[in-house]
Amino acid sequence: MGSHSVATNDHPIIVVGGGLGGAAVALALGRKGRRVRLLESAPELGVIGYGIQLGPNVFPMFDRLGVRDAVMQVATVPSTVRMRDAFTGEDITELPTGKPSFIARFKDPYIIIHRVDLHMALLDACRQIPSISLEPDMTVTGFEDHGDRVTVTIQDGRTIDGAAVIGADGLGSRIRAQLLNEGRPRLNGYVAHRTIVPMEALKADVSRDDVVLWAGPGFHIVHYPLRHCALFNIVAVFRTSTYLEKGEIEKYRAELIHTYRDAHPGMKGLLTMMDLERRWAISDRDPIRNWSRGRATLLGDAAHPTLQSYAQGACMAIEDAVYLGELVDLAGDDFAAAFQRYQAARCVRTARLQLESRSLWEIYHAEDLAREALWQELSERSDEDVYQCLAWLYDGVSLPWAS
Repeated sequence: MGSHSVATNDHPIIVVGGGLGGAAVALALGRKGRRVRLLESAPELGVIGYGIQLGPNVFPMFDRLGVRDAVMQVATVPSTVRMRDAFTGEDITELPTGKPSFIARFKDPYIIIHRVDLHMALLDACRQIPSISLEPDMTVTGFEDHGDRVTVTIQDGRTIDGAAVIGADGLGSRIRAQLLNEGRPRLNGYVAHRTIVPMEALKADVSRDDVVLWAGPGFHIVHYPLRHCALFNIVAVFRTSTYLEKGEIEKYRAELIHTYRDAHPGMKGLLTMMDLERRWAISDRDPIRNWSRGRATLLGDAAHPTLQSYAQGACMAIEDAVYLGELVDLAGDDFAAAFQRYQAARCVRTARLQLESRSLWEIYHAEDLAREALWQELSERSDEDVYQCLAWLYDGVSLPWAS
């Protein structure tokens, strides 16, 4: 498959982290004939998750990975992605994902999918390739780069030799911590509660067939259907001084009721359905130019964690994965060169997403007069204006083999 002979030393490429990015890069490399060992700390692969949204830029990547059909079987194309005023319920702006003009402009659809279903499509494709080994219950604590190979250390003390190591281990990446001496991720004072309910249990008076973001000062809710409208995905996000504290469910509930006290009845109806067992503190990091050293590199949230404003975290990880697979293939055994080319090709695009996500986050949660001014500006945008604003992102990337 690959244009180069496979690595002369027989060490596998080690992927740390079996999330969407890890599964995608294992698949990208495996399809090029590379041996891959994917090490995931959880006891099982791909069993947890909520809904995610994927923009059209991910589809050429799915084509390279051979999973487009598998993904589309379990995905839904929403009629629209709508931003709505949290108090009045009025529409502010929308991305008309169901209109012919959207496909005409971006060539591929915008989809909503259960994260588990996407994960399984990637893992199933990995399982079809004998050179890919998927290994759960393997917590990697660190690695050593020997120049001609790497050694990763597992929590139980075992070591594994590899040709290179790819840290796809997310926001709290151990591989990143070893490559870069920096602090914790940047918390922004917001938390999220996520819930999936059966569609028939949904009593709130809200739209059931599109993506809706209700935007309010310091809070928002996103909701959309999953699994061909069998399930309904709800995410409630808000700013709170207790974002670092682990609280009791009743305390969380009181906080939600207080935060959304003036919100539209449709939003309040959704809040009664929220599972408050878990909350996630929202965070990202500042963009960086260098996330590779020698035979080690990072991918996805380990390299460039972003806020959820554009719903592009998974897309960026999958773009990274395919791009990296192509460059490793082109570089033969020179992993250091491939990794340098990869970060140079990816850093501006991913940095722009990180920075624009922060800006959009501020817009979603704007207050008082700034809010009214922004809403007015957004409401004046035509479909074409909206497409133009998203073109840098949704037009995707040219892969190195095509250049």
